[in-house]
Amino acid sequence: MTHFNFVALLIKTKFMLQKISKISWLGVFLSLVFYSFLGWLWFTVLFPNQYASTLDKLGLMPANPDPIYFYGPPLTILPTIITTALLMVVLNINTRKAAIEFALVIGLGFLVANTFDIAINPNIPHPMSYGLLVGGFHLVGIVVSCLILQAMRKK
Repeated sequence: MTHFNFVALLIKTKFMLQKISKISWLGVFLSLVFYSFLGWLWFTVLFPNQYASTLDKLGLMPANPDPIYFYGPPLTILPTIITTALLMVVLNINTRKAAIEFALVIGLGFLVANTFDIAINPNIPHPMSYGLLVGGFHLVGIVVSCLILQAMRKK
């Protein structure tokens, strides 16, 4: 019978937290700025009609959206970027190739998969289209963010 080893968890957590000082916070900031700009570009310039269509809101999107639509996404993506930066330090992701491979694993395995999971509910009338559009945004965002984090890493 296996049991939960709390002491081992504490040791591993301490190890992870010690690695926080190795994160390039400038890289985190630049990744956040990029990801946020990409979100604006993706949903308001490149694919606004496609996005609205996935929600059956074509022609119904507000002209002056609530402020949460501007500050909310950066606040929600920040923990993802910090966690990604921490994992890149712990896993010693230090080449562009490794950063891209890592980004594709977490992008497809977590971000895109989670986007589709969120999309499969009665409030999103076109879950496959929504998943492809929003999942594609997250995949591009995390790949470029990982490249930024790798380029800005502390040596």
